[in-house]
Amino acid sequence: MKLITAIVKPYRLDEVKTALQEIGVHGLTVTEASGYGRQRGHTEVYRGAEYQVDLVPKARIEVVVEDADADAVIDAIVRAAQTGKIGDGKVWAVPVETVVRVRTGERGPDAL
Repeated sequence: MKLITAIVKPYRLDEVKTALQEIGVHGLTVTEASGYGRQRGHTEVYRGAEYQVDLVPKARIEVVVEDADADAVIDAIVRAAQTGKIGDGKVWAVPVETVVRVRTGERGPDAL
């Protein structure tokens, strides 16, 4: 199994959720995140004062899938989140040793 983690622009979240549903992903976790990459934030003007916004709002999406489905999930996230502009985000996968469904105690693929 793999844990797929994606950091995307918050306004692309609905497109990513739809893309994942279309390929059969039924569960995911979304958290609000903030950070920066190469863009190092940006400058904004508020009430005439200029200030530096160094942490940009993002959405963090986490999905646990079977190894065979990992590439399809990554591709779907990238297609849905991509705008072609700086700050589109990142997607990565890490191996997962054990998954347990708390309600039933099921383990492994049955717990997905």
